[in-house]
Amino acid sequence: MSSERLRRHHAELAFRIRDAMPEDGRTEVGPGVFFNRASAAGEVFHAVAQPCFCVIAQGSKEVRLGDSQFRYDPARYLITTMELPVSGQVVQASAAEPYLSLRLPLESSLVTSVLAESGAPPARGGPIPSGIDVSELDEDLLDAVVRFVRLLDRPREYRALAPLVMREIVFRLSIGAQAERLRHLTTVGGRSPRMVRAIALLNERFAETLRIDDVAGELNMSPSSFHAHFKAATAMSPLQFQKRLRLQEARRLMLDESKDAAEAGSLVGYEDASQFNREYKRQFGLPPKRDVDRLRGEPSAPVAA
Repeated sequence: MSSERLRRHHAELAFRIRDAMPEDGRTEVGPGVFFNRASAAGEVFHAVAQPCFCVIAQGSKEVRLGDSQFRYDPARYLITTMELPVSGQVVQASAAEPYLSLRLPLESSLVTSVLAESGAPPARGGPIPSGIDVSELDEDLLDAVVRFVRLLDRPREYRALAPLVMREIVFRLSIGAQAERLRHLTTVGGRSPRMVRAIALLNERFAETLRIDDVAGELNMSPSSFHAHFKAATAMSPLQFQKRLRLQEARRLMLDESKDAAEAGSLVGYEDASQFNREYKRQFGLPPKRDVDRLRGEPSAPVAA
C-alpha cells in the first residue's frame, strides 16, 4: 500500500465518522463499537478503560495511566488490555478539523481463539508488559479497519462479515508490536493471566480494605512478586490503583445517583470524610461538591483560599 493510499484510507475513515456524527459526542455504531467526535481540545476526563483498540482518523489525544503518558494520532493506535483507571484529554481538534476516532472492543474469547488458530508462539519470558500502549498504525491494519467501518452501512453484510474482519484486526495486532500485550486477554484452561485476575479482583472489591498478602495468596504469588508485577502492568501500586477506582466511583455516585460527598465516600470505602475530600481534590482538582457542580454546569459558591 502506497503512502497515497494510506492517506486516502485516513481520509475515508474521517469522512465516514464525520458523516455518522454531525455533532460532537460519542455514539455506538455497532455492538461495543464507538465513534467519537470533538470540535475543540477538551478538559481532562477520568474513566476505567475497557480492553479495546482505538484508532484516530483526525486530531490527537493523550491518555495517562499512573505516571505514564501515551499520545496517539492518525499515525499511531492505542490498545488497552485490562480494566484500568485512566485519565486523558483530546489535545488537537478544531471546528474545521474535529477530533474523530473509532474504538473497537477486544474480547477475551476472540483473542484466545485467534491466537490459538494462528499458531502464535508461546509467551516470551521477562517483565509483564503494561496494560496500555501505543504503536505505529501499519498499512495492513488500517486497511482492515477501513473495511470494517464500510460494513457499518450495510447491515446484512455487517452481520456476516464484520466478525471475520474483526478476527483479521486481532490477528494483525497479534503479529505486530502489541503481540505480548494481547496475551493479557487470553485464557488457558479457563483462567486468565494472574495480573488480569488481580485487576478484576480489585475492580470487584475496591471498597474493601485491601491486604496485599491476601490478594497475593489468592494468586499463588509472594507479596513482593505480586507488587512488582502489578506495578509493571498498571504503572501503579495496588493501593494507588484501588484509590483511583474508589475516587472515580465516588464521582459517578455523586453525578449519576445524586449522593452527597459523605455518602459517596462511605460507599466506596472511606471511613474518614476529611481524607476522602483531600484525596478527591488531589485527583480531580476541586473538592467534591464544587467538582460535581462544575460538571453539571451549576454555580457553586467560591471557597476561600
